[in-house]
Amino acid sequence: MPATQAFLDHVQSGLTTLARCWKLTRRDGWTRGFTDHDEDIVFAGVTFRADTGMTAHALMQTTGLSIDNSEALGALSDVSVREADIAAGRFDGAGVEGWLVNWANPAERLLQFRGTLGEITRVGGAFRAELLGLAEALNLPQGRVYQTSCSAVLGDARCGFDLDAPGFHEDVTVISVEESTRFALLGGAEQPGRWFERGRFRVLDGAAEGLSGVIKTDRARDAGREVELWQALRADLAVGDRVRIEAGCDKRRATCRDKFDNIVNFRGFPNIPGEDRLMSLPVRGTTVDSTGSGGAK
Repeated sequence: MPATQAFLDHVQSGLTTLARCWKLTRRDGWTRGFTDHDEDIVFAGVTFRADTGMTAHALMQTTGLSIDNSEALGALSDVSVREADIAAGRFDGAGVEGWLVNWANPAERLLQFRGTLGEITRVGGAFRAELLGLAEALNLPQGRVYQTSCSAVLGDARCGFDLDAPGFHEDVTVISVEESTRFALLGGAEQPGRWFERGRFRVLDGAAEGLSGVIKTDRARDAGREVELWQALRADLAVGDRVRIEAGCDKRRATCRDKFDNIVNFRGFPNIPGEDRLMSLPVRGTTVDSTGSGGAK
């Protein structure tokens, strides 16, 4: 948002009433406003509160494709940023907007920074967060990967499969927890063993609500299932909490065809030559296919 002429005139007047405001938006929609002013400031439908203790270091901005960066400091409290939410990863990648505002007339303001939260550390009742500018996205890999297995994520726009279809998800209840990664679940016994391996494990309520993990092993039992996650969730899961388990995919063409009936959207290249083809030597009277197996001419 460019500075308005009224804002520029105010800055050039020599006597200013300026404050910094920060808007924080998590990926789950949670939004809070912070300001270093001694009173709340309201604009754009957000109340930027003065009692939340969030401040920021000087913002380093450059021209070209260099990454703008800064740091934010704040106090941990139940009304703003909770330590448990940071530990659970709820603030990872949260969106950040930094404004320079005329607190006497909030309509006069300048957007100074837009980006995301990076690394967050917690010390002595406070937090320190790295702020990453929009150019950070340029560090992400771009383009399509050519590989034998499917490169899509099950259920995304490229895959096109509906995981809400009957039989491909189950809402179940946790009945026991072991070492934060192994769970006994009540429900979902209709599907065969390993049906949910490589699938997503999503927590629907409790202290870990909204968190998810990837299922490492899945075994069917008489009245439910036993699953193990590759990595422990970043919040505690308790007996009685409800979770949703979704069918898993090993990215093979046969699985896409037989398990999901979705071969039309398969995003792999099963006939691409592998490393064994590049290292093979010519042999009279035989041919080598794309999988490396030989056969007589």
